[in-house]
Amino acid sequence: MSEALPVATIRTQVTVPLRFPDGYATSARVFTFKGLVDGREHLAFGLGDWAGALDRYADGGPAPLVRPHSECLTGDVFGSQRCDCGPQLREAVERIAEAGGFLLYLRQEGRGIGLYAKLDAYALQDAGLDTYEANVALGHGEDERDYSAAAQMLAALGVPGIVLLSSNPEKATGLDRLGVTVTERVPTGVYLSPVNAEYLAAKASRAARTPDLPAVR
Repeated sequence: MSEALPVATIRTQVTVPLRFPDGYATSARVFTFKGLVDGREHLAFGLGDWAGALDRYADGGPAPLVRPHSECLTGDVFGSQRCDCGPQLREAVERIAEAGGFLLYLRQEGRGIGLYAKLDAYALQDAGLDTYEANVALGHGEDERDYSAAAQMLAALGVPGIVLLSSNPEKATGLDRLGVTVTERVPTGVYLSPVNAEYLAAKASRAARTPDLPAVR
């Protein structure tokens, strides 16, 4: 049985041109919302022919491609290589623009613990803990993210079912529990470097994702 959530509504929508450091450019219809359960300023980016994707799904076609992407200031904005968030965001925007769908940009820094705490966790990782152990050492859960607002956003956008762009099976489980039909889950790429190898290995072993990592180059 899915969890009942309050109804959220679209607050504002505006078209925004996007350009990434590698030169890739597209545009997005950006949506803001009223009534999200956590009160945070989450955003939905409608990419490509997102309206057509919704129409095709209503006519029995495939569901729109959707990625819930948790904010990572260090990776998304400043290009930190301690994680793979920035490359995943860049990949997701292009793939969704090609297929038609939505990127949900969720303000859940550091798997939900916040920016300052994430940087505290980095310091503990430098001392030998993995990314999950560091969160716990700070008094947090391994992963404190919640996808209730994401489910509300999808409902407000008229998206009852999705093809989930994620290597994290827990996202599919969480969204399904909240009433979102995940018709398929497709993984993102693996962005491995000497800097983030231990981070990705921890995700693979602790979160049941990306089990086979390529050799570090």
